[in-house]
Amino acid sequence: MKENNRTYRIIISGGGTGGHIYPAIAIANAWKEAHPDAEILFVGAEGKMEMAKVPEAGYEIKGLPVAGLQRSLSLSNLSFPFKLLKSLRMAREIVKAFDPVAVVGVGGYASGPVLYAAQKKGIPTLIQEQNSYAGLTNKLLAKRAGKICVAYPGMEKFFPKEKIQYTGNPVRKDILDLSGKREKALAHFGLEKDRKTVLVLGGSLGARTINRSVLAEMKAFEDDGYQLLWQSGKFYYEDMAEKVKISALKHIHVKEFIKEMDLAYAAADLIVSRAGALSVSELSLVGKPVVFIPSPNVAEDHQTKNAMAYVNEGAAILLKDAEAIGKLKETVDPLFADLDKAAAMGKNIKKLAKPDAAKEIVQALESLIS
Repeated sequence: MKENNRTYRIIISGGGTGGHIYPAIAIANAWKEAHPDAEILFVGAEGKMEMAKVPEAGYEIKGLPVAGLQRSLSLSNLSFPFKLLKSLRMAREIVKAFDPVAVVGVGGYASGPVLYAAQKKGIPTLIQEQNSYAGLTNKLLAKRAGKICVAYPGMEKFFPKEKIQYTGNPVRKDILDLSGKREKALAHFGLEKDRKTVLVLGGSLGARTINRSVLAEMKAFEDDGYQLLWQSGKFYYEDMAEKVKISALKHIHVKEFIKEMDLAYAAADLIVSRAGALSVSELSLVGKPVVFIPSPNVAEDHQTKNAMAYVNEGAAILLKDAEAIGKLKETVDPLFADLDKAAAMGKNIKKLAKPDAAKEIVQALESLIS
């Protein structure tokens, strides 16, 4: 897409977790599909996972030293203002040098300085808010943003109503159609076709309660004919893998991180997951029964709010974090005993899907530019 023979340049900023990074990459891919000659630059936070994941997806990324404030008293908080000021200066330099026609912020530490720098220069900005509870940075930047793309209704309590567009969260394209992938998926992960497959997801870094819940009942799961495909996360993998090895259980497949999520979803009969924004959006497209165990360690308990939006539609089951250890299997068992209920949940969750989110965000961005 060009104006006066100039290739349109887009900056996409933010990251920190997969919940920010993968929607950002999905937006970039959709923009490139619509406008193959466009140039896209990502800006992330140094040391965060976007610095590896974005280049893997084929895009250039620059890092800022910005970091968040720790909720507890910490010496690292003393360096916060210095890192912020340096990041603001670097963001101004990046924006000036790249000369984007628009900037997209997806949340995360780097999003703030870059959107602020763009807004000061009068460059159109679009905010993509994944959660049902808006983050502080996005709320502060919303007044000068041109469009705010959201994944949940009722977001006018955080943002100017006239700027909101209800698009849903963009997700990885490879999960939009899982048909015909089950056999390949079972072979890829070394799973048996005659066992009930439970996919357990705690996010890219891991979820302590979910991991402890699996450890507590993994023998009972295997003894009753289940197999578990278990993403334990970066922080917990070595410990979990060692415990599975000691247990000598053959059908508990623990992974640090699952890159081939389309195959993981295709293999699963049922999914146990945190209720982060990206997870909820992806699982609605997958259309299989889900048990949500929301993290209690998030702002305004927004994961519970995310999950309840689905539970209230008969599209998922909620298991509280405080009750999960020792109760995971008794929550899962009835869904395999009542296949009609499980199928109904799968249909209900699919009704809440927004498969064209990335395309709608691209259209919103186009309207800002034009």
